[in-house]
Amino acid sequence: MNYLLGAFKPACNISIVFTDGKNRKQVPIKKDNGQTVMNPLFQSQETIAGKVCIEPYQGKKVEHNGVKVELLGQIEMYFDRGNFYDFTSLVRELDVPGEIYEKKAYPFEFSTVEMPYETYNGVNVRLRYVLKVTITRGYAGSIVEYQDFVVRNYTPLPPINNSIKMEVGIEDCLHIEFEYNKSKYHLKDVILGKIYFLLVRIKIKNMDLEIRRRESTGAGANTHVETETLAKFELMDGAPVRGESIPVRLFLTPYDLTPTHKNINNKFSVKYYLNLVLVDEEDRRYFKQQEITLYRLKEETS
Repeated sequence: MNYLLGAFKPACNISIVFTDGKNRKQVPIKKDNGQTVMNPLFQSQETIAGKVCIEPYQGKKVEHNGVKVELLGQIEMYFDRGNFYDFTSLVRELDVPGEIYEKKAYPFEFSTVEMPYETYNGVNVRLRYVLKVTITRGYAGSIVEYQDFVVRNYTPLPPINNSIKMEVGIEDCLHIEFEYNKSKYHLKDVILGKIYFLLVRIKIKNMDLEIRRRESTGAGANTHVETETLAKFELMDGAPVRGESIPVRLFLTPYDLTPTHKNINNKFSVKYYLNLVLVDEEDRRYFKQQEITLYRLKEETS
């Protein structure tokens, strides 16, 4: 019986090491089991290089039909879990068919890799980049090892960044104008604005500003939309009077935001909105929503 159990143990240990792994920035990523792991950070057009080490367990040899490493960019829908759509797929053959008796290291390199989309972990979809090592074997089944890495891409300051001006009103009861200083914000930006009360004939109890994320997955009849409120910021507590103006100052740094993603590979989109919520003394709620664009600005390194 022990012999049978031993037959199903993996014949070797596989490790994947990045060439500059010790010096490269690491960022946290949450895994399926809820655990957070640190993974190296890259951006598009970087070279991804390293080595694959295969070490047979003592007394074992690894017969194989070839060894390869793949660099994959994948999208996985959670309603179709386990099925990955590959939008990037590169492969390097590391070894021809043969046998491995002792620890062996294989260098690999993927030069200036096009990685157009950012790593994303959402409610119903995830986009990931992974190195996949396969030791191809026939009767015994192939041995596979994965190493995730993270991709973030940076955007320069937009040349045009118009302010947002909007009005919200209920005829003869309420008339408010609000203004935000721009329509595009980087992830560590500050939203500045003002809210003007031009007509107030209903008793407003409080007013909040929310940041909402709307994730759309699928297409056509199979489109699924998930909206999350990521931040709620109290602007006012108590009744405003006509002619009053209230300043808005909302820092984005504390919140778990990503850049806006527009129709990523026809699979999903992620949009952000500022949602102004007014509540009157009878607990009626009035909304006004405005889309904003979020982008990742290159951090200054000192």
